[in-house]
Amino acid sequence: MSVVLVNTQGCVLDARSLIDKGYLQCIRVRENNQKSHVNCRFKGQCFQILKSHLDAIASVAADGGNIETLQKTDKPTKKRKRKRSELNQGEIDSQAFHKKIRSVVLEGTKSLVDSARSLGYLNGTSTTDTVKEPLPSQECSLSALCEMAKELPLVDDEQQEECAQSLVTADGSTSHVDLFSRVTENRADWATVVTLMGEEYVIPPHTAFLLSDFTKIQPLVHYGRRFDLIVMDPPWENKSVKRSRRYSCLPSSQLKRIPIPLLASPNCLVVTWVTNRPSHLRFVRDELYPHWGVEVVAEWLWIKVTTSGEFVFPLDSHHKKPYEVLVLGRFRPSSDNETSSSEASEVPVEDQRLIVSVPSALHSQKPSLSEVLKPYLGAEAKCLELFARSLLPGWTSWGNEVLKFQHTSYFTLTPTDDGAGVLEDEAAEDCTDNPTVTQRLSSSAEYSVDK
Repeated sequence: MSVVLVNTQGCVLDARSLIDKGYLQCIRVRENNQKSHVNCRFKGQCFQILKSHLDAIASVAADGGNIETLQKTDKPTKKRKRKRSELNQGEIDSQAFHKKIRSVVLEGTKSLVDSARSLGYLNGTSTTDTVKEPLPSQECSLSALCEMAKELPLVDDEQQEECAQSLVTADGSTSHVDLFSRVTENRADWATVVTLMGEEYVIPPHTAFLLSDFTKIQPLVHYGRRFDLIVMDPPWENKSVKRSRRYSCLPSSQLKRIPIPLLASPNCLVVTWVTNRPSHLRFVRDELYPHWGVEVVAEWLWIKVTTSGEFVFPLDSHHKKPYEVLVLGRFRPSSDNETSSSEASEVPVEDQRLIVSVPSALHSQKPSLSEVLKPYLGAEAKCLELFARSLLPGWTSWGNEVLKFQHTSYFTLTPTDDGAGVLEDEAAEDCTDNPTVTQRLSSSAEYSVDK
């Protein structure tokens, strides 16, 4: 029940179920080539948002707890006192945007939540075994490793034979997998738990990924695929993120260097997560998409609710809102004269659709859009996520933290009832035979689509 329901306002998602769908069959691979079945589920406590943020603060205060830390997350830093009427242009624009969409959010969310409750979802229930457990707190060092990888010696053209590699070698090893300059593929029909860089990660079936920052995206360009759907969640510049140092931000102007025209097929659906800063929304609509040749076709809203269907923040909060924006567009290559027929056959994308879900308590973990966007794609569509922090079955993913939420600390792994014995050869065979070999990009080449 990953997609709980769909109606004219939008849909309700069960984000955890969407993740777990990719791990119905999971095999653990040891360095000695021993393989065993395991049950794999994303930890439920990550989605146990039982109360709105302000209710949680009040609850802690009522119990005599220290609410200083919680209050800091809801209140902006006080630099100087000012009158409420002294709003800067950004705040004025934010209020205007909120006023424009408020009724859509309020009425659409009520309709979707009421329908979900009638199906037994968003009724506030939870499992006690997950509520008592603390959140996973894996320290992610992948972006730092990407920085270190930039200092590696360049590979000679004569040695560049492949741009793709199998996750598990023929002898069951993953120790020599080049994660930084080649696209890595799990070609198996099942999820695989493997050791990479000394840590265990869960890799979904039929997935591919490249671990790098945008200056080393060339192997993805030369991967040989054009994608029908590209979803991206850029690390937008944000004062709170800079203060917390959770991750490195990327200036908006640098996003233009992402080579969408070389990755997108004609009429590719391009979807960008945008913060609630109007300047970011204007940049995507008026600068970024036109620079790539992408036509804006719709704006959707992700509505974040508790397990009982309440907004996680007050709808009219002056600081944080319970929604985020997605800008959807179609790639229209100007040099392609054969796109008119495909444009005529493409499914129109409705505007102002709502996606309602309980958000993850983990910072910057967005719900999967794989099921929501299926109606707007053709059969066998090739899908790509940029700035990814997790993997999706059947998708290609890129980012400098692309494996972050694939670490086993975010999953519950238990042996199957049969004792998790060694698999039979025919069941355990990995897909390393006859790997796809394509031209690998020269590491010395630099690429930019800036005009």
